[in-house]
Amino acid sequence: MNEPAPQLPATVSAFELRMLSTPLGARLARLRAAEELRAWQTPSPIRKQAELIIAELAANAVLHGRASDRDFKLTVTSDAALGTLRIAVTDTHGDRLPVPLSSPNPNGESGRGLLIVSTLAVHWGVDPHPPAGKTVWAELDVCGKLLVP
Repeated sequence: MNEPAPQLPATVSAFELRMLSTPLGARLARLRAAEELRAWQTPSPIRKQAELIIAELAANAVLHGRASDRDFKLTVTSDAALGTLRIAVTDTHGDRLPVPLSSPNPNGESGRGLLIVSTLAVHWGVDPHPPAGKTVWAELDVCGKLLVP
């Protein structure tokens, strides 16, 4: 008689959303991600940091990566074995690469988003997304396993 092989618990949880490149789409992406993070029982401090990063990256995708009739994609992946929560937002403008301002205009209405992301995330970066897009991603250290660069 064959016995089933023991199953290891899943260590990776992920979800993906495609949203319209509108301010409402960015807001709904953040709200939906917050629900998912709560369902995963993500610790509150990490969840709040993730929500801020999602809000900034989704807003940037809408503001700087918008193309008519195109969506942006939000992907959130939690890897318990690695102790990471990875947030990635893909848009259709690979020619507009993000650059954080080291000292944004204190009276300006924008320019602080990537500074917030770089402060909250352990790692962040940009990858090309062929044929013409880019993915901006950020990783959070969920349980102290990652080394700060």
